[in-house]
Parts: sequence; C-alpha cells; structure tokens
Amino acid sequence: MIKQLLLSISLFFVCSVHAQIEKELPAKLNPPKLVVDYTNTLAPDQQEALERKLTTYDDSTSNQVAVVIISTTGDRDIADYAVALGRAWGIGNKEFNNGILLLVAKDDRKIWIATGYGLEGALPDITAKSIIDNEITPNFKESDFYRGLDEGTDAIISATMGEYKAPENYLNRKGRSGKRPGLLIMIIMILFFLFVNRRGGGGGGMYNRSGRSGFVAPLFFPMGGGGSSGFGGSSGGGFGGFGGGSFGGGGAGGSW
Repeated sequence: MIKQLLLSISLFFVCSVHAQIEKELPAKLNPPKLVVDYTNTLAPDQQEALERKLTTYDDSTSNQVAVVIISTTGDRDIADYAVALGRAWGIGNKEFNNGILLLVAKDDRKIWIATGYGLEGALPDITAKSIIDNEITPNFKESDFYRGLDEGTDAIISATMGEYKAPENYLNRKGRSGKRPGLLIMIIMILFFLFVNRRGGGGGGMYNRSGRSGFVAPLFFPMGGGGSSGFGGSSGGGFGGFGGGSFGGGGAGGSW
C-alpha cells in the first residue's frame, strides 16, 4: 500500500511539472528515430551506426533506448526535462514502459539517463550513474562524443541483460549520488496524505476500498505519451516508432 501511495504521489507531482515543460520540448521526428542530434555533433555515419544498433536491440527485446542531443534545457532541470521528453515521445512500450532515454545537453555539459518504470530494476539509478561516470563522461571530456554514446549505449544494453558490472568498489565510493534529492519531501507528503485519509470526512470525498469517505490518492495516473500500444519494433526494417511508454523519475545524471 505504501509503495502504491508513493508511486501515486510521485506521479502526481511529475505530471504537474511535466505539463509545464512539454510545451518547450522538441517535436518527435516523423518518421521517428532512436538517435536524434539537434546539434550536429555526430557525423551522419555515426548516427546511422548508433541507430542501427539500437534498432536491432529494439527488434530483439522490444526495449527501446533513445539518444537525444540538444543544446540546452534552458532553466529546466535536465532530469525533469528528460522524463518529460521520454513521456511526450512515448519511448518504450505502453504496456511494459520499457524505454530508456539518454539525453545530452551539450552546451550545459550535462547528461541524464531516464529509465522507464519497467526497466528500473534492470537499470537502477546507481548503475545508470556508473555508466555515465565510467563509460560516457571520460570520452566526452576528450570531445569524443560518438565513442561516449557508443560505449554508453553498449553498457545500458548489457545492464538490461544483467551483464553490466560497475568497477570494483564503485558502489561504496559513490553511494547513491546519482539519485536526485527529494526522498524527505516525498515521505512528508505520504504522511500528509495518510493523515488526511485517516481523518476521513462526512461525505463528498472519494471512497477508499473499505467504503469510508475521505481523500485517497489514486493508485494510477495514465502517463503514456502519444503513440500506439504495440511494441514499436520495426520487424526487420528501420525503426518502427515509439510505443507510448511512460517515465516517472528513475535515472541518474552527470556532467563533464
């Protein structure tokens, strides 16, 4: 129950923040692509190589990994921007929410890996942080953006298959530094909603499962972006499109 309530509250605030950000997001390409470079950082053959790899991964697993390079997120936090973009484009499958977005804000020198609900177990925040710190940013510091993205996406794919191993003692050294702060705020909100729910009320409110009135946080908010409900695979050709997947804030970031 607490886990469901936590998810509901998280989704509520994610929805409100991302509703404001969505109007600032770049439109999804038509036809869609898994590698989108708005900065011309990657050469055409480099984009094609990454696209081919990620399309093959999509075809074989239905998991979708998208790479997007933009100049800046402006005044927006890159984590919020990445989650909003993942939702708006519908990266991943609508039923399984198995999308991952690797967002690079080049002028800001920031990176964020946003993980869909369905892959948060396979790619926890600390693993995403390890991939950024050990595979991506060392190459970015040498201005080798293609190699950083190539090795980073290789590591993401390996992690979803249970094959990625962070460097020895990385977890002890970094702790949970890749995770955004906010746990205390969320706990306070949970306690607040539990208090309101316990007080109940004499009518007019939503009803919980026991039939008593009072505010009950809804257990589900529809979060899927636009797109079909299919897997979004390409069936052997080019990338077939995103499947309407959803994101809720999981992921990690870094800078170079």
